[in-house]
Amino acid sequence: MRLIELQGINKQYYLGQTPMTALSDITISFDKGEFTAVLGPSGSGKTTLLNLIGTIDEPSSGKILINGDDVSKMTDNQKSEYRNNRIGFIFQNFNLIPVLNAVENVMLPLQIRNEKTQVAREKAMERLNQVGLEHLALNRPDMMSGGQRQRVAIARALVTDPEVVIADEPTANLDLATSISIMEIMQKLNRTEGATFLFSTHDQRLLDRMNRLVRLEDGRIADAPEN
Repeated sequence: MRLIELQGINKQYYLGQTPMTALSDITISFDKGEFTAVLGPSGSGKTTLLNLIGTIDEPSSGKILINGDDVSKMTDNQKSEYRNNRIGFIFQNFNLIPVLNAVENVMLPLQIRNEKTQVAREKAMERLNQVGLEHLALNRPDMMSGGQRQRVAIARALVTDPEVVIADEPTANLDLATSISIMEIMQKLNRTEGATFLFSTHDQRLLDRMNRLVRLEDGRIADAPEN
């Protein structure tokens, strides 16, 4: 089932008066339940592509459809609501709030949605349990290892039961053993939850775990075989 469609997407930024092309004529679709990596060298457009899918950024031209809805017709408030309800983000630098403990970090997206505190806490603890960190629920980020912080970030991304999880270089700051552990957690959640996972990565060690690879070079799709 088609979940995301990008049609003729172009994205330019300006460095002073000089236009810089980040993406050029991108047409691609992603189905529900995919476990897909977008790969390519630095500057190839990986993060830009994921930011467009996550409605964090807007294309210079072209159309993005999510569940058949044209993103360009959404208001800023509608995009914010869409991100909070249907997309989970996992960042390479974790982006946890230092003064909050693990369960409070995971609760935060639910509290933004005005979920009752007790309900949010219960859901957060369920997600921490899934990633094996319920015993560290009261620890702040500075009391955890990089792998533990990334697992908290995964729990936070999944606590709203998103349709799409966008992970930008999620293993970039982790050693190989921890990276493999993190990927196994995400693969299990992909199978059990049915969420679509889209990764940005240039980590060759993890690519054999993907169901599909999309290669970008100089802002263009070089290789994107269908499932």
